[in-house]
Amino acid sequence: MAVTPDDPGTAGTRWLTTEQQRWWRAYLLGTAALQDALNRQLDAEADISLSEYEILVRLSEAPRRTVRMSELAASVMHSRSRLTHTVSRMERRGLVERRACEDDGRGINCVLTPAGFDLLDRTAPGHVGAVRTNLVDLLSEEEFRVLGRVMERIAEGPRED
Repeated sequence: MAVTPDDPGTAGTRWLTTEQQRWWRAYLLGTAALQDALNRQLDAEADISLSEYEILVRLSEAPRRTVRMSELAASVMHSRSRLTHTVSRMERRGLVERRACEDDGRGINCVLTPAGFDLLDRTAPGHVGAVRTNLVDLLSEEEFRVLGRVMERIAEGPRED
C-alpha cells in the first residue's frame, strides 16, 4: 500500500511531481546499477569492494600514504565504526596498517602498505575502464560536466538560508 498525498497525516508534505518522481527513481536505479557494476569488477579483479578501493585511493594520494582514521572516515563518508571494520579486513590482508599518531599519541593513522599500493596499481586500469564503460562513455561531455556539478552540490548538502 503506497502513501499518497490524500492520506491523513501528510498535509504540508511537498510531494514530488510525476516528472520529479521519474527522475528520482532513475537516479536510484542508475546509482545502484553503477555501484553494482563497479563492485563486481573490483571483486572479480582484486577481491575488494568499492569502499575498500576508495580507501586505497585516498591513502595513495596522501602525504606519506597516511591519513588519520577520523579524517579518512569523513573523506569516504563512512561512520567511524564502519571504517574500523573495513580497515580491519584490509589490515588482515596486509593492505593497510594502523599506527598511533606521532603528533599527539591519541589518534590512529591508517597507512597504505607496499602490498596495498601494489594492489591499487594493478587494479586501477580495470577500475577506470569500468568507470568509463558504465558512466563516462554513456554521457556526452556536457552531461558528464553537469552531473559532476550536480553531485558537488549534493555533496555540499542543503544550504542554510
